[in-house]
Amino acid sequence: MTIVPQMPQALPVQKVRTALPVERVVIVSDFCDIQGGQAKVAIESARLLAQAGCKVTFFAATGTPDALLDHPDIRVVTLNHSPLSAGGFAAALRGLWNARAAQALAGVLAEITEPHAVLHVHGFAKALSPAIGPVLRKSRLPVVFTLHEYFLACPNGGFYDYQSHQICQRRPMGLSCLTAHCDKNLPSHKAYRLVRQALLHSLGGLPRNLRHIIYLADGQRRRMEPHLPTRAQLYHLPNPVGADNRAPVAASCNRGFVFVGRLSREKGATLFAEAAGAIGAPAAFIGDGPDADAVRKANPAAEVTGWLAPGEVRERIANARALVLPSLWIECQPLVMLEALSMGVPVVAGRWVSGTDLIEEGVSGILVDRPSVSAFADALGAVSALPDFDPATIRAACDPARHLEGLLKIYGDALISETG
Repeated sequence: MTIVPQMPQALPVQKVRTALPVERVVIVSDFCDIQGGQAKVAIESARLLAQAGCKVTFFAATGTPDALLDHPDIRVVTLNHSPLSAGGFAAALRGLWNARAAQALAGVLAEITEPHAVLHVHGFAKALSPAIGPVLRKSRLPVVFTLHEYFLACPNGGFYDYQSHQICQRRPMGLSCLTAHCDKNLPSHKAYRLVRQALLHSLGGLPRNLRHIIYLADGQRRRMEPHLPTRAQLYHLPNPVGADNRAPVAASCNRGFVFVGRLSREKGATLFAEAAGAIGAPAAFIGDGPDADAVRKANPAAEVTGWLAPGEVRERIANARALVLPSLWIECQPLVMLEALSMGVPVVAGRWVSGTDLIEEGVSGILVDRPSVSAFADALGAVSALPDFDPATIRAACDPARHLEGLLKIYGDALISETG
């Protein structure tokens, strides 16, 4: 276990609030470096809280602490464990029940002395395991849980059948789920996920012991609510998107479409490549993954850049006519969609994608009714009719200051509810 001490930094940190409902927040995440949207939001929220004058303990299973966690009011505790994606027998066992992580988290919580403290969990399924469940239940701190994915209900975390490449409608852990091979890997991996899910629901006590749950979008809530405790309080809080003070993009003057993300079947990369090729539209793919060669084969004229730095990604989006989000699965609330909309760049996405309620159809984007090449080709062709739009509403909804305000309100409600 590595503890990164709180160190004074060269630049002064302005505390933007003086009266807070909470003195310390313990943030729990699989990663302390940015490995995806989940970790990004956890890390950015830690920084926002610290800048507001709240002390933060950031507890993670793995990763080298991101630079945003370098703040005098942030204490980072990382266990130096390998994520499940690293493979191997030891990692697989930890994925089922990471007793060391549970013991370490209990130790960290035992050190908390502030009377107004909250425990906020952002993720557990990639390294921490269901073993943190009993620790959450026994904690004297109110527990807040953010739904960044669907692992509390679905064994593979996405309500997606990777074999039929369709959104899964089976009842999680019901007979049809238990007998279906829906995993992207071998049937034995599905069996592994079922064992982990059984541990999560039994010994882990999740989600039945959760009382305060944050969801990102209405579509996500509709999908998860039947699987959550009826007495849990649900809070709507969209992901934050970094402040952007530049003028909105005049996307109508741009040409070409851009995809950002992992090049994989469920992300719809090849579907977009074929749709763009069908109408001869310029297409750029920012990212990499197992479908990279399939994308090139489907559309030899497309540009595949590989992964780019965040600043470069934003510039590529700003110079696009539209961002295309052809995901075949339901997603949660893709950060790249929020970033594009906040710049004034429209989005083409499937109507089934959670979070697309933020798109004003015919103004800030086009929603596709079915995941087919022809449907996406028609949508790409219709983008030219979209006007430039004012992203002020989107910027306000995803503003980091507003996200911080929402977090503090939720923490205050949780403290009042649990401690009176």
